[in-house]
Amino acid sequence: MIAAVNGYALGGGCELALACHLRVLSQNAKIGLPEVSLGVIPGYGGTQRLARLIGSGRALEVILTADPLTAEDAYRVGLANRICEAKELMDVCRQIAARISLRSPSAVSLSLASVLCGRDLSMDSALTLEASQFALAAATHDWQEGTQAFLQKRKPIFRGN
Repeated sequence: MIAAVNGYALGGGCELALACHLRVLSQNAKIGLPEVSLGVIPGYGGTQRLARLIGSGRALEVILTADPLTAEDAYRVGLANRICEAKELMDVCRQIAARISLRSPSAVSLSLASVLCGRDLSMDSALTLEASQFALAAATHDWQEGTQAFLQKRKPIFRGN
């Protein structure tokens, strides 16, 4: 999932963007978690997802000050993957999605699982998970196709299995 953020993504909008795999912000975007200024805390994954994405120190500053981040600040701390002009936002998101869609669906899925599940594990357990995901990927038609295509200097035709 790719979040396209144009304008304000505060509170629930920020939490929705945090739930996505990638975030693209227009240059005029502002993103943040202002809940403490209302007497509550971010309640839909904001405290956990933000800390895991940008580190607890930076997340605490964003949460405790309740100050929104500019697109540039969000990019600098790792909250935004890209910044672009507002008029280009959807095209940039579509270009990213198109690039991902050219890749092996099974490898993309296994990579997502490895990253998202592995971040909650110890390094040893995460490396074991990665190795098992690699073994699953190496047993697919897509791996055979990708390797053959590389050797034959052609684009692969992935089937997702």
